[in-house]
Amino acid sequence: MILPKYAYFQGKFVPYGEAKLGLLTHSLNYGTAAFAGIRAYWNDEEEQLFVFRPLDHYERLLNSGKLLCAEVPHTNGDLRDITLELLRMEGYREDCYIRPLLYKADEIIGVKLHGLTDELAICALPFHKYVEHDDSAHVTISSWRRVDDNAIPARGKFSGAYVNTAFVKTDALRGGFDEALVLNQDGHLAEGSAENVFMLRGGVLVTPSITENILEGITRRTVIELAREEFGLEVIERPIDRTEVFLCQELFLTGTAAQVTAVTQVDFRPIGEGVMGPVTSRMRKIYDDAVRGRLPRYSHWAEPVYLKEAVAVK
Repeated sequence: MILPKYAYFQGKFVPYGEAKLGLLTHSLNYGTAAFAGIRAYWNDEEEQLFVFRPLDHYERLLNSGKLLCAEVPHTNGDLRDITLELLRMEGYREDCYIRPLLYKADEIIGVKLHGLTDELAICALPFHKYVEHDDSAHVTISSWRRVDDNAIPARGKFSGAYVNTAFVKTDALRGGFDEALVLNQDGHLAEGSAENVFMLRGGVLVTPSITENILEGITRRTVIELAREEFGLEVIERPIDRTEVFLCQELFLTGTAAQVTAVTQVDFRPIGEGVMGPVTSRMRKIYDDAVRGRLPRYSHWAEPVYLKEAVAVK
């Protein structure tokens, strides 16, 4: 993995190697941090790097911060601007991944959320495929359950909660699968290990509602809008029983890292014809066009990084 050259750390831009934390840092010991995952996409035709929906990602990060009793002296617009400047400093001309981290910075022993110093750091690095077989993923239904909102708020993107994700993903990979589906405490389908999930059944696109202990995904929101506006599909948010996925025509996962990942088998059972279906294939294409700033109707989602030089008026 190629490491970044720079980071935004403790209120300023520094060389990445200087962004260091002590071993007693509260968030390192107790998981008291929230983070975001944001992608930026290179468009060869325009020679431009586009950050996808940064304001929405930072709004969710700030909401996660509220749940952590964090005090952040920035708006989502401020954080977008810092991110754009950081990317200009890096000079990337390829797809990359942006990692903002909001964390409890005090070096103390003791578990709490209030009365602590909150810091924010951001870095970015080149990044391409997250799920290796993203056009034909074979997944399993995990024995682990999704964290419950009454234990760790499911709609917050908290560092500590991702131990749950690590259990799920590790077991899936060690079992020879590409990914996993996770049930909630009621036995309904919640998510992938770190992705939202959609199934096509009877011509209707179905996804778990935000009350099913899911992360309220930015990519999920994007796919719902594209399915309704561009495909004319009915989209329903409701509980999904475990065995429904074995009977659906198409199944796919969505997330900033996973993008739109086609699922073609669940626990060795083929989904539909056992190959990526037409709705999933079309969604992958239109999503890629949207994130790279190729769709004028959705240009507000794609934030350009590099400033175009003004053309001199003769």
